[in-house]
Amino acid sequence: MRYVVTHPRRVRGESVHQTSWEKKLLLSKEREEIHVKVQSQTAPRDPEALRKEIEEAYLMPDVEHFVETPEVRETEARMKLWLEAGYPVHLIGPTGCGKTSLAMHVARQFDRPVVWINGDESITTADLIGGYSQIENESVRDKYIHNVFKSRDVMKVEWVDNPLSLACKYGYTLIYNEFSRTKPAANNVFLSVFEEGVLELPTKFGEDRYIRVHPEFRAILTSNSIEYAGIHRPQDALLDRMVGIYTDYYGYETEVRIVMEHTGLTEDVARRVVEIVRYLRERLPDAQKPGTRACIMIGKGLRMLNGNSGISLDQICIDVIANKTSSRKEMEEKRELVYEAIAAVQEGPCG
Repeated sequence: MRYVVTHPRRVRGESVHQTSWEKKLLLSKEREEIHVKVQSQTAPRDPEALRKEIEEAYLMPDVEHFVETPEVRETEARMKLWLEAGYPVHLIGPTGCGKTSLAMHVARQFDRPVVWINGDESITTADLIGGYSQIENESVRDKYIHNVFKSRDVMKVEWVDNPLSLACKYGYTLIYNEFSRTKPAANNVFLSVFEEGVLELPTKFGEDRYIRVHPEFRAILTSNSIEYAGIHRPQDALLDRMVGIYTDYYGYETEVRIVMEHTGLTEDVARRVVEIVRYLRERLPDAQKPGTRACIMIGKGLRMLNGNSGISLDQICIDVIANKTSSRKEMEEKRELVYEAIAAVQEGPCG
């Protein structure tokens, strides 16, 4: 016999017009839903799919318009020599001199995936090696059987690798950009990686606490010179375990080729831009010297003029070098220096 509900009243969330057969059917459906939910949440994820998912977040940006000259190839060769010998390479030099582009270019030549991290004051060891992405407690209770109370606690724990642990585990090349902007304590984990070939994961236990560094693992670190603001001197014990290569500003011909490649300017205009920047570079303090990046910025500004006579070459140059100005007086001094640089450079076509 089936009830026909004419007054669908509910008491404590349940219909009072349900037969025992209907209650059993509902109970079995809800139990199945709970089982499927718990199974989906506790089933282990495919390690390969998880690795690729995390890896994509740290893959290195593409290198565009890289220019090779004898000067650049010589530095490349030294870097590859030390990396193939098993030593990490620490590129040190002024800002805007091409360290990062060189590191990315060399890393690509090893035919291995490249992972990337940018250093700053807030970086911690966990940002390098990873950690638990979620630890969640879930209680499942059966409330449908009279006088019976069942409960089950499910704990989900998932470890997520970050760039260093990915590189050590799978033999990737790690690029640690702006290495010296990170507080030294965060980088202590590299000591055992570079010396003993073992990465320790402090928050793990048992055998999973240690990763044997893959033989294909390589590391390239880039740092600005110590005279720049926000720079930390890395600990000597760590510096002793890597090779340091100092990279200065490129030579004149190399800078001209780089500007032409990045901006599409004609050679005579590119030469004029480079000469102006090099004139300024010789006369400004170390931390304010404009690098090759400034040449490219000025070149792109000239390309965007499109005959707009309202903006002059000197104003474009002033805008580019004004980024490290702390006062109006200093700005006026730089303005005069730009006028002086342009006057000193042989007049030529512009744009």
